Amino acid sequence: MGSLKNEEEMEQMGEGWTKEAILYVNGLRKVLPDGLAHLTLLEYLRDIGLTGTKLGCGEGGCGACTVMVSRYDKKSKKCVHCAVNACLAPLYSLEGMHVITVEGVGNRKHGLHPIQESLVRSHGSQCGFCTPGFIMSMYSLLRSSQTPPTEEQIEESLAGNLCRCTGYRPIVDAFRVFAKTNDALYTNMSSMSLKEGEFVCPSTGKPCSCGMKNVSNADTCEKSVACGKTYEPVSYSEIDGSTYTEKELIFPPELLLRKSNPLNLSGFGGLKWYRPLKLQHLLELKSKYPDSKLLVGNTEVGIEMRLKRMQYQVLISVTHVPELNVLNVKDDGLEIGAAVRLTELLKMFRKVVTERPAHETSSCKAFIEQIKWFAGTQIKNVASVGGNICTASPISDLNPLWMASGAKFHIVDCKGNIRTTMAEEFFLGYRKVDLTSGEILLSIFLPWTRPFEFVKEFKQAHRRDDDIALVNAGMRVYLEEKDEEWVVSDALLVYGGVAPLSLSAKKTKTFIVGKSWSQELLQNALKILQTDIILKEDAPGGMVDFRKSLTLSFFFKFFLWVSHQMEGKNSIKESVPSTHLSAMQSFHRPSIIGNQDYEITKHGTSVGSPEVHLSSRLQVTGEAEYTDDTPMPPNCLHAALVLSRRPHARILSIDDSGARSSPGFVGIFFAEDVQGDNRIGPVVADEELFASEVVTCVGQVIGVVVAETHEEAKLASRKVQVEYEELPAILSIQEAIDAKSFHPNTERCFRKGDVDICFQSGQCDKIIEGEVRVGGQEHFYLEPHSSVVWTMDHGNEVHMISSTQAPQKHQKYVSHVLGLPMSKVVCKTKRIGGGFGGKETRSAFIAAAAAVPSFLLNRPVNLTLDRDIDMMISGQRHSFLGKYKVGFTNEGKVLALDLEIYNNAGNSLDLSLAVLERAMFHSDNVYEIPNVRIMGNVCFTNFPSNTAFRGFGGPQGMLITENWIQRVAVEVRKSPEEIREINFQGEGSILHYGQQLQHCTLFPLWNELKLSCDFLNARKEVDNFNLNNRWKKRGIAMVPTKFGISFTLKLMNQAGALVHVYTDGTVLVTHGGVEMGQGLHTKVAQVAASAFNIPLSSVFVSETSTDKVPNASPTAASASSDIYGAAVLDACEQIKARMEPIASKHNFNSFAEIEGAFIQGLGWLALEELKWGDAAHKWIPPGCLYTCGPGSYKIPSLNDVPLKFNVSLLKGHPNVKAIHSSKAVGEPPFFLASSVFFAIKDAISAARADAGHTGWFPLDNPATPERIRMACLDEFTAPFINSEYRPKLSV
Repeated sequence: MGSLKNEEEMEQMGEGWTKEAILYVNGLRKVLPDGLAHLTLLEYLRDIGLTGTKLGCGEGGCGACTVMVSRYDKKSKKCVHCAVNACLAPLYSLEGMHVITVEGVGNRKHGLHPIQESLVRSHGSQCGFCTPGFIMSMYSLLRSSQTPPTEEQIEESLAGNLCRCTGYRPIVDAFRVFAKTNDALYTNMSSMSLKEGEFVCPSTGKPCSCGMKNVSNADTCEKSVACGKTYEPVSYSEIDGSTYTEKELIFPPELLLRKSNPLNLSGFGGLKWYRPLKLQHLLELKSKYPDSKLLVGNTEVGIEMRLKRMQYQVLISVTHVPELNVLNVKDDGLEIGAAVRLTELLKMFRKVVTERPAHETSSCKAFIEQIKWFAGTQIKNVASVGGNICTASPISDLNPLWMASGAKFHIVDCKGNIRTTMAEEFFLGYRKVDLTSGEILLSIFLPWTRPFEFVKEFKQAHRRDDDIALVNAGMRVYLEEKDEEWVVSDALLVYGGVAPLSLSAKKTKTFIVGKSWSQELLQNALKILQTDIILKEDAPGGMVDFRKSLTLSFFFKFFLWVSHQMEGKNSIKESVPSTHLSAMQSFHRPSIIGNQDYEITKHGTSVGSPEVHLSSRLQVTGEAEYTDDTPMPPNCLHAALVLSRRPHARILSIDDSGARSSPGFVGIFFAEDVQGDNRIGPVVADEELFASEVVTCVGQVIGVVVAETHEEAKLASRKVQVEYEELPAILSIQEAIDAKSFHPNTERCFRKGDVDICFQSGQCDKIIEGEVRVGGQEHFYLEPHSSVVWTMDHGNEVHMISSTQAPQKHQKYVSHVLGLPMSKVVCKTKRIGGGFGGKETRSAFIAAAAAVPSFLLNRPVNLTLDRDIDMMISGQRHSFLGKYKVGFTNEGKVLALDLEIYNNAGNSLDLSLAVLERAMFHSDNVYEIPNVRIMGNVCFTNFPSNTAFRGFGGPQGMLITENWIQRVAVEVRKSPEEIREINFQGEGSILHYGQQLQHCTLFPLWNELKLSCDFLNARKEVDNFNLNNRWKKRGIAMVPTKFGISFTLKLMNQAGALVHVYTDGTVLVTHGGVEMGQGLHTKVAQVAASAFNIPLSSVFVSETSTDKVPNASPTAASASSDIYGAAVLDACEQIKARMEPIASKHNFNSFAEIEGAFIQGLGWLALEELKWGDAAHKWIPPGCLYTCGPGSYKIPSLNDVPLKFNVSLLKGHPNVKAIHSSKAVGEPPFFLASSVFFAIKDAISAARADAGHTGWFPLDNPATPERIRMACLDEFTAPFINSEYRPKLSV
């Protein structure tokens, strides 16, 4: 009956509707069957085995799923290539197009593409999970560029791609070679035209001497790599890009000749999918299905359906309707079809700006700037103008500009009648617009601006690149000369982010129209704006005072900008002061440059060479397999967790009947189904695998559902109804302190000297007291938690592949909950897509949850978390509260520190006590303090358990220290750097926990850095700049760090390795460490190669497996290279002793992760803010995490990398305590980013001084735009806050 009904529907709508959908993937023709309308391109690609395209977030925010889509544009008669997010693209929207994934670009068997080759050589792939996305973004740019792109275009094309490992600099270095016109590297001429030893400068594309400065003696050379990393021509056949030129996939001829047909297809749950080719057909469909959703890029509807669980039954793709795709330049303005993509619109704006008189294109220039920062390239390539308008988001970047620019919207109804409305009158309320159910937006008309008519855009977001606005605005003013004065003839000021819709400041407009453009107008307009734009204290999104202040400062900047444009005109009496000019300059970012300066001590065949990551060639081609890429065993089920929705409650009843009747359902399991012990925990068994009676946080696991597909499992899990009895919840450290809510036996105290006597004796000239709040941080590894579990011999053994830093913990948890001996449970890990501590303990309960149904049903189970669930349930870096009392002399010498320190553990202990202890160990940083007392306690709160994260409490302890160091500097009127220097520890210093400092390199390191960056001169330049600029400030800071390398539990500082030597001379190494991007396997292989005096290519490091190396410590604490390298060396030496007596010593150095750690630290200190439902954020439901995806939680993007990023390793001071002079660069560099935080604070101090505030002030991390702006204290913040104001923070 269904098919007959569909045929009838098609007949009613006219002829030509078809169900035949054809797609090409990597040159292969695919016929798409009906019934797949619910699938995204990503799901389809991964289902057909193309797993190089990764699922990182599912919302178009990370770029891991980037592919290139090619289509033939009949209008221009050209193939159009663009990068898109496969996770958002509906499968049928690609009908008639050619999709190229990373597998179609190049592979190891047939040769790597030059882009892939370059990324390998530049060390631009670490964990590798984000790598295919970067490759595809760059590949799409090159394929779509008629001429080599500029460096700026390259960086812009990567704005939608996130990386958590590399710090971006090596990626930019790898790709910037493609910006040059010299193509010698990519043709067969390369090896002939370059003389031996010559290098190509990425800045010029020509041979130069700046690349490598080698000072060689027998075994040692110093390397200083400038201009970014150099690029050497490669002759090694496996990755020789010069052989690649004839292998580029062409646009399939069939698709060139093929006539498009209107599509009528279906999907899961009765979903209907239509693609009309004519406006008439679209209007008929809209008449028939008034509630249907129109799609172009699916960037909004996709997120609504996937993440917000909205159900739409009819989707209409309007990409092929010609009337919606018009883009015409007319005499009086631009006509823009509603389905025009933002990328096309941007190109048109840029074109008209160059071709038309400047006064006509003021609004076009404003749109160019706003679209540039609107979103990543992948989103702009598919998102449509009309989609953004009709979504009517209150924070739309473009709607305020359409309104301010006087745009007109053309609207068509089902009968073809067209009406016109002004953009200003189109938006009626929260996501409500002036469209009836039978109408659609047809096109937009943007008029040219007149002489002396100015339009300007404004936007403030957390992060500049690819971020939604906190507040934005579009402003227009039209000036006319009357009686020797310039008078406002017309104006419109429209704000976004301050109301449920884009809001026109009508009172202000009424006031300024007819007035003379002067300082008096400015001051009065600012007063009226305060009453015109009103935000309630509990407004969604919070940051109310900050948002109010932005409304004023945007208008002030607009006034300055217009005044500057009018300078030199008759009758303009007031010019803009030179100190104000920097306030209105648009942001321009030069390309990133970096320098890596290090010493190599080389001996043997491999140790000491800066080798590329052993898996990098697999990673750049998408051939590297991660847990969720593993081919699924037959009969594999998919699991989804049933989660608590209350922070603290008693479970009264569970109704799972809805889940049991859900499509594809196979089973559901709760606490009573656990065969072994339901209580788990890495140190203390204080957690339940499945909550039985009481839940203690939102996101606590209550049960697990298994179904035939991932989506079916998630759907069934959402149908489980849990009835709760609410209990009081503790939602901050302060609430825990007040309620004395601490985890048992976690109070700690360290003492040195006598603090009380020192304070009372009069030795201290000054004593200060204060508190420091330290924010948490999400790990944001690009690969979410994932485990595949299966049984063997009908449940006699259990095997699993997991994304974890601690396979042994997975083995232990699974054996524990299933009641099996550990010898019958095997966990394997090939590689993981980032960990940073987040997969040390919190991944184990996820594997255990998947093991229960797998064991009971005797079927394989895959449990891979969606990004929002992963962020919500798996814990973060601990937030801290430090209360200090510090005594010091008038010179700034610190004599006593009395510190209380608390961390927010969440609802279980996990590793929080060890994290607290390490914070206490690091609470002196590098300073000699004769009298110390540090009291610590671990707070129990009703949040998901927090866990290990790079630095493991050390950075939090040191940040508290550096805060009071900076305050001491203010008190004694010296620079913080002077205070640091006079308090430095030295050789032989005894620390507050009894350790004596040996081989202390602090002084030489500090002095070398001070000299190399010319600190004193830089300080003068900053002060001079600040003197001459009122509204833009610079800051400078230099911060040292001391970091203890090792697990603080002695027995964990051990490692195991298994080394096989085969008869063909090759070596297989297995060890207990996990490869997560840090190059551990590469370093270990180098140790083995040098030990046996064989080439590195003769050594292979296999997966990490608990049945090869038992009882391994987690890969953490920056010690893995040392302990596993030593274990492998020991094994090799034993084998060599059996074969022949050879003795050798090797020096070995690692230079891989410093920049990545620094950028991650920069994120923690200046960008990444966790917002929880607590007393500080009452607009969020209690205990819920608001920032649970890349849309709301912002990690650094490529645009956040320091413009000049120089890294130098101290020379002449080998590490005598570790294997082969290993540097342990995983965690220590993280805290060096505190220099950014204190430089920001230094710049704020300069701004405050201009407003007459010279005292010390607190600044919490992260130093977000809100905290920076509100700390500056000026006439734009004064109406809303006083000098004691401190923005809210979830701690």
